[in-house]
Amino acid sequence: MTMTTTNDMIAASPVRRRFGGGDLIGLGIILLVALIGYFLFPNNLALLTRIIAVALLVLSLDLVTGYCGVATLGHAALFGAGAYAAGIASAHYGINDPLAMLAFGIVAGAAAGLVCGVVILRAHGLPQLVLSIALIHLFHEFANKASSWTGGSDGLSGIAPTALLGLYEFDLWGRTAYVFGVALLAIVFVLLRLIVRSPFGMLCRGIKEDPIRIRSMGASPKIALTKMYVISGAVAGVGGALNAITTQVVGLDSLSFTMSAESLVMLVLGGTGSLFGALTGTVVFMFFEDVVSAANPFHWLTMVGALLIAVVLFAPRGIYGTVASFVTRRREAK
Repeated sequence: MTMTTTNDMIAASPVRRRFGGGDLIGLGIILLVALIGYFLFPNNLALLTRIIAVALLVLSLDLVTGYCGVATLGHAALFGAGAYAAGIASAHYGINDPLAMLAFGIVAGAAAGLVCGVVILRAHGLPQLVLSIALIHLFHEFANKASSWTGGSDGLSGIAPTALLGLYEFDLWGRTAYVFGVALLAIVFVLLRLIVRSPFGMLCRGIKEDPIRIRSMGASPKIALTKMYVISGAVAGVGGALNAITTQVVGLDSLSFTMSAESLVMLVLGGTGSLFGALTGTVVFMFFEDVVSAANPFHWLTMVGALLIAVVLFAPRGIYGTVASFVTRRREAK
């Protein structure tokens, strides 16, 4: 029975792997929202670009937590690795081409993902959280002590990206940075939709549901999860490199425990196990944080906490997950 079900899943996976009409609609919505944001907030494109960079981090976290069920509170280490790699390439080695800096960020993020995956996957449940917290503090302390390379607590400056494709300068208004970020988000979104619907993605979902059954079928959960961790690190590295290129400075907050915890909050807010949920949670959290912190600088954390409590109590699947579930039930009722 198990083998039959598995064979059916593998046989159906090429169909699921296709980027279908629903995915095209989702991609269109992302681009439409980005276009609306460009015209609604022309003077605040830096915030929108920052949201895109963090969204890439939350997407990478969703791969290992939402799809694989790996508990982690240290995912910002991958984001920070990408940011510092891109920044060091520019500040210390004069590699200022944005695409080259992006490549350095991807490689560094993937390498950090491999290291974190090997360590964290040696445990399960609560010990995984402890290991992830230990790793983020180790990464943070290493970056702080290696001040000759990273700038330490003062941050890494001297990052000077050249014109994108030799044509588009990173202007003061942040237009080039924003368009660059939107393009990266769209590309990553398409690739991740293909990955999570591939046989490999289905295997990772199966590991989350029943790792013992997957192991009895001859597959290695640890190897599969390590591969997903590397992919996750590459995605987080894209976000970190984007942040370094567009802000032209990298600080220790790029790999802080606070950033790791906030990224997990954003994921839960939007809905785990869904790329759209990760994007929704990031946009809602960061916009809400920006608005309430400007309206009430002294008590904005209280309002953010109230929002999170309300979502967890009344929408336990997250904002996107709850809405998607409601729409599905309505369709089935009809």
